[in-house]
Amino acid sequence: MDKFRAMTTFVQIADAGSLTAAAWAMEASLPAVVRSLAAYEAALGVRLFNRTTRRISLTEDGRRHLANCRQLLAALHDAEAELKNDAAEPTGLLTITAPVLFGQMHVAPIVTRFALQHRQLRCRVTLLDRVVNLLEEGIDVGIRIGHLEDSSLVALPLGQMRRVVVASPAWLREHGRPTHPNDLLSTNCVRITDHTPTWGPFRDGHKTLKLHVSGNLEFNHIAPAVQACAAGAGFGQFLSYQVAPLLQSGHLETVLDDFEEAPRPIHVVYPHARLLPARTRAFIDFIRQELKGFAPGNPPP
Repeated sequence: MDKFRAMTTFVQIADAGSLTAAAWAMEASLPAVVRSLAAYEAALGVRLFNRTTRRISLTEDGRRHLANCRQLLAALHDAEAELKNDAAEPTGLLTITAPVLFGQMHVAPIVTRFALQHRQLRCRVTLLDRVVNLLEEGIDVGIRIGHLEDSSLVALPLGQMRRVVVASPAWLREHGRPTHPNDLLSTNCVRITDHTPTWGPFRDGHKTLKLHVSGNLEFNHIAPAVQACAAGAGFGQFLSYQVAPLLQSGHLETVLDDFEEAPRPIHVVYPHARLLPARTRAFIDFIRQELKGFAPGNPPP
């Protein structure tokens, strides 16, 4: 059995969603595709698809194996391309995910610069405010903010960011500067819908504080909440990159700096693999250089 051909057929079936569509895409006969899949499943000793007369779907083993096959085929493709071109010029499709606002402000411009340097490469950026399973969703690289729990990923540090409480200078002149996190309980706080109304954690000596704040403004996106604080609507709690431009311009000021929790790390993450495609290696090196020591919103020395 030609394992490379069988693996390619398996991936094509998964992508096409049916045996017939896979046969058409590969310009092969349907019986040949069926035989290839059956032989491959027999060699592996597992069932890769659940098949009925109407539909075909991946098994749990099939989903796991699909991610590995994509990586191996991509690495082989890039190895061949490197030899053919006498250079490791990245080709193919690179998929990247990041949090929405961080992606808009920082990741998307970096990907654009990377794509301009590598015209043979296609880049697809998906911005989501949820933790994406890279293997299951076929993503090459992710940008994560905060402490990581998924040990199946390789994580390389990019920088760190603070979680800060901010207000406009006008608001602080009128209402005063808080001296303790508990002062936030008796003032107006701009909140984010679907986020916990609890602010913090704050460090108060050996104690950790979390506060149930309230206010008359609530948004389902971070950007308008930041702008409301800059307009003098009250206090807000954000990650430092989200307010860094307004801190630099003086439209916002941080408060309660002495009570902040430890900075949160930023990582570039990717699945464990012995063979990374050239495009993935190149992008990881590029974004690490671009965001080296990234620490937005740090207080001036």
